[in-house]
Amino acid sequence: MSKQGDIQKIWTLTTTCPVCGRKELIVEDYLYEMPLVGKVLISVGKCRNCNYKHNDVRAVESYGPQRISFKVDGPEDLGVLVIRSASATIKIPDLGIEITPGPAAQGFITTVEGVLDRVLEILDVMKDDPEAKKEEVEKREKEILEAKEGKRKFILIIEDLEGVSRIVSDKAKREALYR
Repeated sequence: MSKQGDIQKIWTLTTTCPVCGRKELIVEDYLYEMPLVGKVLISVGKCRNCNYKHNDVRAVESYGPQRISFKVDGPEDLGVLVIRSASATIKIPDLGIEITPGPAAQGFITTVEGVLDRVLEILDVMKDDPEAKKEEVEKREKEILEAKEGKRKFILIIEDLEGVSRIVSDKAKREALYR
């Protein structure tokens, strides 16, 4: 195990790539102590053959299956840190947004505004889809831009069956998914 500053490389593994099928996927796991969060595990994988990439991040301590909700009241809430594991779902019902995990899902560390930016990137791609309803995409984009400017209140929800995602704010409310 090597150590650089607060980051510790835990292990490196060569395994089979899910895209090209060759044993060329290098996966490295790192342990990092994050202020306000605690220890997080960062996994980085890249195939030497086809350049497939996979990233995940998760808090080391699990709270069990959980739903975290965070009310965004204004611009000051857009900078709140969000840690979403690859297996968690993000919902913003007020904006009609749901990001569900799938086989290619990535974990990430960002802010509330960063989550909105990710959705805007997807909407930008959808504009070129001939099957997408252009008016609906533009309406959704306008609502998200208003939210980014602090003109629209909304609730961001993370549902995580593994309990390793976080919204780093005293305003975030956590509840068990199953009792």
